[in-house]
Amino acid sequence: MVIDTIGKSDAKVLIDENEVLKIETTSLISNNEYHMLKLLNGKLPVPKVMDFYQKNGENYLRMSKIKGKMLCDKEIIEEPYKVVKLAASSLKKLWEINIDDCKEKFIINIDKKLEIARFRVENGLVETSMCEDETFNGNEFSNPLELLVWLENNKPKCDKLVLSHGDFCLPNIFANGENISGYIDLGLCGLDDIYQDIAICYRSLRDNIIGRYSNGKNQNFDIELIFSELGIVPDYNKIRYYLLLDELF
Repeated sequence: MVIDTIGKSDAKVLIDENEVLKIETTSLISNNEYHMLKLLNGKLPVPKVMDFYQKNGENYLRMSKIKGKMLCDKEIIEEPYKVVKLAASSLKKLWEINIDDCKEKFIINIDKKLEIARFRVENGLVETSMCEDETFNGNEFSNPLELLVWLENNKPKCDKLVLSHGDFCLPNIFANGENISGYIDLGLCGLDDIYQDIAICYRSLRDNIIGRYSNGKNQNFDIELIFSELGIVPDYNKIRYYLLLDELF
């Protein structure tokens, strides 16, 4: 097995040709990943749970390996428009899932995320060094608690409730050629405003195509094309809200 070094969580992920073993602290988020993998099996291309147990405060999740390449893979990211089309397609697949039949089975939503965020802030678990420079080093917020209070007091109205991945960044979405082959890291998956995933997707496209991970490539590429592919007029206030919420995770 090889150790995954792309993910930014504290989980230890061991990968071989056909299987993945994920070891992380037992929590609502890690428990939810197991729950969502079971719930979405057969509905979306997600890893199949092969074994799961808890021991000494840790979750051990053995699952099948998703085939294909991450949307941030070098071979894919060199074709920015293709990445945008694949990202839009993978979002639409999530939104097509009928949530009415199983709403009571979902654990994570915006209120639960704010509860988790408060726990993380109050227990000093927010890594501000991983945040955008302007969030705490600019003139927006002086510390995570100030940001949390703002988020609690400015929760946006939900216009459309959908199945949300929760951490819709390019490394968590896989493609095989022109087709979406899988979704991973579903710990924050649940029911949320459609803009939860749009916001994280927008930032990930920006960072991987023209920003921090792009090495200066594709500076002239128009990231706003994601909105055309989705057929929406962007609500930048909601995008900002969900990006700021993500700073606490």
